[in-house]
Amino acid sequence: MKLLDRLFNSCFWALAIKEVRQILRNKQLLFLLIFPPTIQLLVYGFALSPDVHFLKLGVVDYASSQTSRELVAAMTENRIFVTDGYLFSEKDLSRRVRQGDLTAGLIIPPEFDRQLAQGKPAELQVLIDGVDANTAGIASGYLSQIANRFSQTLSPNPVANLIDPEIAFLYNPGLNSSWFFVPGVIGLVLTLISSLVSSSSVVREKDTGTLEQLLMTPAADWEILLAKLVPLFLLLMGDVFLALSVGKIVFDLPFRGSLPVFLLVSALYICVGISIGILLATISKSQQQVVLTSFFINLPLIQTSGAIAPIESMPTFFRYASLLNPLRHYVVIARGFLLKGVGVIELWPHVLALAIFAIILLTISIKKFRSQLS
Repeated sequence: MKLLDRLFNSCFWALAIKEVRQILRNKQLLFLLIFPPTIQLLVYGFALSPDVHFLKLGVVDYASSQTSRELVAAMTENRIFVTDGYLFSEKDLSRRVRQGDLTAGLIIPPEFDRQLAQGKPAELQVLIDGVDANTAGIASGYLSQIANRFSQTLSPNPVANLIDPEIAFLYNPGLNSSWFFVPGVIGLVLTLISSLVSSSSVVREKDTGTLEQLLMTPAADWEILLAKLVPLFLLLMGDVFLALSVGKIVFDLPFRGSLPVFLLVSALYICVGISIGILLATISKSQQQVVLTSFFINLPLIQTSGAIAPIESMPTFFRYASLLNPLRHYVVIARGFLLKGVGVIELWPHVLALAIFAIILLTISIKKFRSQLS
């Protein structure tokens, strides 16, 4: 009892009661504490899944026979793989895997039926995008199981294995998981730092009352805004170099693309992150609110970007909704430059999407910031 009496009569208890009353009076803070976590739990519960479905499978069928078509149908029957069209050559198939349009490619040789008729194992060539080691390993296992099961339906001897898929992992032959995660984490870090630091920088002006002092300076609105953004932009570009260095030194991450072009694309994405931060700052009244709001925005962006969990493991709604996520496009670009050595020509839809996001978000955020200065 004495312990409880000391607790209730202490300064700690008085301060705790005061904080609770302040929170209850702050309706906006209550909204941020209840609504965003609920939505995030729902999004993560649906979007994050260890299962892999709807992997895009390209097919080059040189045999063009009933048996080869039945094999392709068997591979797509359980919806783990979905055919994304029949291609005419291995070159086209490799190009689409390289561009990230396909997760796996199946090449059926012209002598497929003849080898089966002679009771010989028919070799299949399978190309799998090994950038995502987890998805690549699962895809390889599924393809082997389906081929073996289909082979048993063709042979009267259940022990015989008439189909022998020869699987080659491209771009990440060792299936090193860090090679998949590190490029995604680069985008993740840039998203968090650029939005949080830029928003905190603007909100700090409100909290300390220096925003009114800026209005008294003999400078234009664009000068005030640019003076705040340029140092932050340079610091974030330094983070890009730091992340690439850590990836190379610690994880032996390859860099197979053009460094100057990648830096230009990274600069474009940093503009997207900074504009998100400024926009958050203009709708927030304090640093506490801007931090809570930034987590409400950034965490869904991260979880639906493919930086951590494969896009293919998400439900259909989230796969299409992620197209409106600028981080998804940057993660695809980062993995393409680092692991596949592709350039803007192959990744131009994602670069174009980033440019559109940057223009729209910068225009809106600058307009709202200038209205506050006015």
